[in-house]
Amino acid sequence: MRLTSKIYNLNDPGWGRGNNNDPEPPRRPNNKGDGPPDLDEVWRDFNNRLGSLFGRKPNRGGNRFGGGGSGNGNGGVQLPKGSPKLVALLAVAAVGLWAASGFLIVQEGQVAVITKFGKYTKTLPPGLQWRLPYPIEADQMVNISQLRTFEVGFRSTARNKVLPESLMLTTDENIVDLQFVVQYRLMSTGAPDYLFKTSQPDESVRQASETAMREIVGRKPMDSVLYSGRTEVANEVQKLAQSILDVYQTGIQISTVAIQNVQPPEQVQAAFDDAVKAGQDRERQINEGNAYANKVLPEAEGQVARMVQQAEGYRAKVIGDAQGDTARFTSVEIEYAKAPAITRERLYLSSMQEILENSSKVMIDSQASNNMLYLPLDKIMGQVASKSTGSTLENATTAAAASTTLPARPTVPERGRTVPDNSGVQSNSLNVSPYSR
Repeated sequence: MRLTSKIYNLNDPGWGRGNNNDPEPPRRPNNKGDGPPDLDEVWRDFNNRLGSLFGRKPNRGGNRFGGGGSGNGNGGVQLPKGSPKLVALLAVAAVGLWAASGFLIVQEGQVAVITKFGKYTKTLPPGLQWRLPYPIEADQMVNISQLRTFEVGFRSTARNKVLPESLMLTTDENIVDLQFVVQYRLMSTGAPDYLFKTSQPDESVRQASETAMREIVGRKPMDSVLYSGRTEVANEVQKLAQSILDVYQTGIQISTVAIQNVQPPEQVQAAFDDAVKAGQDRERQINEGNAYANKVLPEAEGQVARMVQQAEGYRAKVIGDAQGDTARFTSVEIEYAKAPAITRERLYLSSMQEILENSSKVMIDSQASNNMLYLPLDKIMGQVASKSTGSTLENATTAAAASTTLPARPTVPERGRTVPDNSGVQSNSLNVSPYSR
């Protein structure tokens, strides 16, 4: 400021005027109305003042370019000695600093969008990058890894509902109060679209999501939106909202759409609660019936399989017994044809043995020579009683099992065995004549 003031001090009374005390050559008198000032005088005065700043003596006359009349050749502005090198060094330093200003560090999860004179040129990945210095190129950092979230129908900070956003109409002309959350982030190549294609990209996501939700809910019945179709509705909203954002080239990718709450309006909430409770009772009873069926059916199938197996076993036993009786009778018949008397004696003895084993009577040979006989009656009676008790219990158990699982088996007398009758008298199934002893 001082330099400029010293050079262009127009308030100097000697500027462009003559002075008898000044050693300068006489100038044309400044008479008012004689015309504009002399340009040669103005340039000479400017040149002298500029030269005096660098230690040069003022030029007292000469040509218009500062050529001195004394012939010393020191006309015009002269810089100090060595000044060209200093100026060049300063210029190189300034250019270096200007070029170094083009370096930038792109953080992880960010990209740098580069514009040249305001026009998009490229996108730089994370790391140390370089661009042409300002004002040729400029950069804008965009975070593509940040997960952004917004609510529709409510605000978590204020803890209240936004009814104009949450009230929606279903396909069966019912109103539902639906609140949901949308999470989104920028695509890896969507930073230029996010910055330049839309003026308010975040608001665009909100409007696209709300529009998609209203359209999808308008296609669904109320019961589907309230109960079973929440996940399906959220997936369809995400796809539709993403397609809308792709059409407008926002560079945004929707990550998730989560339905926080959906319910009927407060005016009819009580009636819907009763309907929901009735539906829950219905589901509970259906589940209980299915559980009972799953429990009873396997048990019934097991009993059927067990009864079939018992019947098959009984059938095999009866057939085997019949076949055995047939084979035994055939063999007895063959032996009887060979020796009838011996066969009858053997059959008689076998039958009597079976009869007497279950009898409580004691038979004594009267022709025995011993006068005194020892009879362990207590042991004999105990053995007979234990045998009769065991056979009774076995018959009772078999009868009880047969009554619960299988029909009672008819009593079939075996050949060669005694069968008790109602009178308590034992008879032989074979008409064998006893021999007298």
